[in-house]
Amino acid sequence: MPLESNARIAKALAERGYNAEREAITLLAGAADPAAAVAAAVDHAPDEALRITADHVREATAETERSAASPDANGQSPVETEGSAARGAGETDAGSAAATTDGTAVADDRSDASTTETTTTETSTTETTTAETTTAEASSADRSRDPDLRELEVGNDMTGRSTGTGEYGDFVTTFRDRYERLSKILRGRVNHRPAEAIADMPGGSDAAMIGLVNDVRSTKSGHWLVELEDTTGTFPALVMKDKGLADVVDEILMDECIAVEGTLADDAGILFADSLHFPDVPRTHNPGGADRHVQAALISDVHVGSDEFMADAWHAFTDWLHTPEADPVEYLLLAGDMVEGVGVYPDQDEELEIVDIYEQYEVFAEHLKEVPADTEIVMIPGNHDAVRLAEPQPGFNDEIRSIMDVHDARIVSNPATVSVEGVEVLMYHGVSLDEVIAELPEEKASYDEPHKAMYQLLKKRHVAPQFGGHTRVAPEERDYLVMEDVPDVFHTGHVHKLGWGKYHNVLAVNSGCWQAQTDFQKSVNIDPDAGYAPILDLDTLDMTVRKFS
Repeated sequence: MPLESNARIAKALAERGYNAEREAITLLAGAADPAAAVAAAVDHAPDEALRITADHVREATAETERSAASPDANGQSPVETEGSAARGAGETDAGSAAATTDGTAVADDRSDASTTETTTTETSTTETTTAETTTAEASSADRSRDPDLRELEVGNDMTGRSTGTGEYGDFVTTFRDRYERLSKILRGRVNHRPAEAIADMPGGSDAAMIGLVNDVRSTKSGHWLVELEDTTGTFPALVMKDKGLADVVDEILMDECIAVEGTLADDAGILFADSLHFPDVPRTHNPGGADRHVQAALISDVHVGSDEFMADAWHAFTDWLHTPEADPVEYLLLAGDMVEGVGVYPDQDEELEIVDIYEQYEVFAEHLKEVPADTEIVMIPGNHDAVRLAEPQPGFNDEIRSIMDVHDARIVSNPATVSVEGVEVLMYHGVSLDEVIAELPEEKASYDEPHKAMYQLLKKRHVAPQFGGHTRVAPEERDYLVMEDVPDVFHTGHVHKLGWGKYHNVLAVNSGCWQAQTDFQKSVNIDPDAGYAPILDLDTLDMTVRKFS
């Protein structure tokens, strides 16, 4: 059957355990007989090769043409007889198998250091080695990846849509949009009134207000005064210490949208709070799922260019992706910090292996080519990447996008929503996690359990609610940081810690990193979880965490 597209070329090569350069795929697709060309290119590739290059294709084409021009003793040219160049698509050259007969995925003599930790909740995990789960039979199994079955759509991508100029009015527009969209979620829970209407109500009246948090402070008596602001003005609410709301007050961040219900004081100058409400994720949220068994690898913080980039772990990961065991992994979602960057923190130049930012992206692109070419890749930027620091971050300029143009990867903004075969994934790099962890009590948010900080963002329905602190926010006509729709999976990185769990049926995953501890991280007491790849079952939303270091 003729190969009809670049994707099918990539699939045919993946069935033989090979990746390929983009130029090589183009050459094969343009051949008179693409199927025969693929077989010939594989046959002529060196035994130790993992990737088919354009040179391999040219050499195979030239030799096939020479053979075709030289008839054998029976007057037939070699391409007319049964031989390696005419093998069927289901046959694999002895040197091309991605897994060896002893069960270890070492196609280029690297040892596979991967282990797995399988879990669906925050409970204990089990651990097995890849060698125990990859069998000799698996090495000859056909890959079943069919690009025609895939469904991937990107939403909330603001790349190329930035409207902000930094003027005061732009910030007003952003916060007005935030208020309108988050207050809409809260209006179904409280019978709210605008600030100016509450100010005109008689003392002793029941009242409720939805607003952005303008101030939170403690009184001398140990109560809390919360000032809310809406589009009509501000109004204070007093949370009494005997109301049992201390835990809720502890979770409030500046500039987030909340609702307060209570009773007006006799002079109607303050609202005595009886309850506080966050926009929150409904407990009844019903996540979607794929209608077939297919998986996505969730990774972040590769940091190519750093002295501490873990190249061996990355190679082990990409080698594993070529094994039959990884056949269901058809998607790779990368949540930012592809490279280490330049000038991100003090004295960073002393910890760089590659000092040129463009060369960092070029080397990253070479590493990305190790991923099977028929994998669907989605990438967002992070704070180490060469984009603006203020969020939302657009998905790179044209020059860097052209460097990272590998396997038709989709490069989108931070944050972005990705619908993957019925599963809604919110991808956010995670800079605001630093702020959440710094502001909230340790039991509610910590670096050791980053997913709990993610729970707070889900509760607030905003990935970076606090303005003016560590997280820089760019003013836009639309607040792209609002979680208007509830995701099924919330995927972040940034803090270099591995953590996952479910909050109201939403799976929150912080995927660790691919960078060993740097001197700077030692100075700020960061002990990274490096070399991990969470593998998500898109049909069940169960997850297996694989370790490659």
